[in-house]
Amino acid sequence: MYYNSFMIDRYSREEIKKIWNLEEKFNYYLKVELAVCEAYTELGHIPQDSLKIIKEKASFSLARIDEIEQEVRHDVIAFLTNVNESVGKENAKYIHMGLTSSDVIDTAFAMQIIDSSKIILNDLNELLETIRNLALKYKDTPCIGRSHGIHAEVTTFGTKLLNWYDALIRAKWSFLTSIVEISVGQISGPVGTYSNVSPQIEEITCKLLGLNPARISTQIISRDRHAKFMSQLALIASLVDEYATEIRHLSRTEVREVEEGFAKGQKGSSAMPHKKNPVLCENLCGLSRIVRSNMMTAYENINLWHERDISHSSAERIIFPDSLILVDFMLHRFNNVLENLVVHTDNMLKNTKLHGGVIYSQKVMLKLVEKGLTREKAYRMVQKHALSALENGDFYQNLLNDSDIMKNLSKRELDSCFDTKEYLKNIDNIFAKF
Repeated sequence: MYYNSFMIDRYSREEIKKIWNLEEKFNYYLKVELAVCEAYTELGHIPQDSLKIIKEKASFSLARIDEIEQEVRHDVIAFLTNVNESVGKENAKYIHMGLTSSDVIDTAFAMQIIDSSKIILNDLNELLETIRNLALKYKDTPCIGRSHGIHAEVTTFGTKLLNWYDALIRAKWSFLTSIVEISVGQISGPVGTYSNVSPQIEEITCKLLGLNPARISTQIISRDRHAKFMSQLALIASLVDEYATEIRHLSRTEVREVEEGFAKGQKGSSAMPHKKNPVLCENLCGLSRIVRSNMMTAYENINLWHERDISHSSAERIIFPDSLILVDFMLHRFNNVLENLVVHTDNMLKNTKLHGGVIYSQKVMLKLVEKGLTREKAYRMVQKHALSALENGDFYQNLLNDSDIMKNLSKRELDSCFDTKEYLKNIDNIFAKF
């Protein structure tokens, strides 16, 4: 199938723009028309000599198409008229035989999407490799875990990254599934009934193009396929948004656990020389909103009148190239952010010790319960000192100074509650799952 080559084809990043330019769009149209001619020849409806001439001479000119379209007001007709001029009258009659415009447009559209998806998959693989390497590098680097934005308990920076890796793997496989579903073509005529073209032509044509024939079509391929594909692009963009937001939070002055790479001579602010802003990540968060907005348009495109209208067409000419180019850019940019990420491991460790290690409160509570106190009483005793430490104090010292607590715990037992290694004893088990 067309999608079987995803993992081996490698495109330059400039190629994704080329796929969606006007000349390349008509090149895809021509590929479809030539494949249909080959199918007709295989079934004995076009002479071999005519097919040879068509394949050798069929061509078009954007200027000539534009000139013809000024008169006919129909881009596919203008394209076909120009192609017919290049092959001669005797052979022109075989081109577009029994087809309607959408047979060519939707089949070519699928090919454009698939070729763009190869680039996205390549980007995903590069980003996954970068995240994987960083996760392994910082597997045992302690940092604070946060819930509701508030310090919770200690984790490792590598574990945080491994969560990103896991979600992105799922997004990749969901994206692959959506590509499979959109890898279909149609050569079925004006309302999908094969009134003037044989289903065999569709089958042979799609095989030549590396597509599956749509099991059924109207005059177009159902847009639920396209909406699902676009939703997967939006998911990928949203994951980048999530990770970029995390980097932005961790870059705040009072946190400063990570920073975007800052080039020599770079300036962060026109007014304040001290500024090093997470501008790349902010840019990514903004772009993700565009991709999600385009997803909504793709869902609106599902609802068309009867067998078809063209209300989807104008929108798709914007949302698909824009979203695919944006996601390609976002993945490439975020990979660059991670490759140049500055990680302040000393600040990560320092933040776990704020307020006298208040994040170790649960261990202290559980140790008191283990010693025979009820959970409710242990919670109250520990919470009092934790909240006091958050205001202005030292949690560890508060506990040491509390005779009610220290009559239940030895200093050694209390110290064991503040042992970071105890919190991270299962990190290797988590990584082993990958």
